[in-house]
Amino acid sequence: MERDNTMHGARTALNQNSEMRDWCEDYLKEKERQAKAEMSDEEFQKHWRYHRPEIMHAGAAESVQAYKTRNEKSAED
Repeated sequence: MERDNTMHGARTALNQNSEMRDWCEDYLKEKERQAKAEMSDEEFQKHWRYHRPEIMHAGAAESVQAYKTRNEKSAED
């Protein structure tokens, strides 16, 4: 249940903040690109276009946390 609440909160944040959503999409795309390193750029673009919605949904909580951590580190510097 906690995971569902976290994911729902993250998805809500992404839907309300386009800057955060863009950053999180780039974060998840780069992470997926590293996991699919054997694919050519063209193959990966097709893969990303098809799988993007499910990757964004599954990775919402992780990417929002990474975004917040990045912003907290920037504020400390």
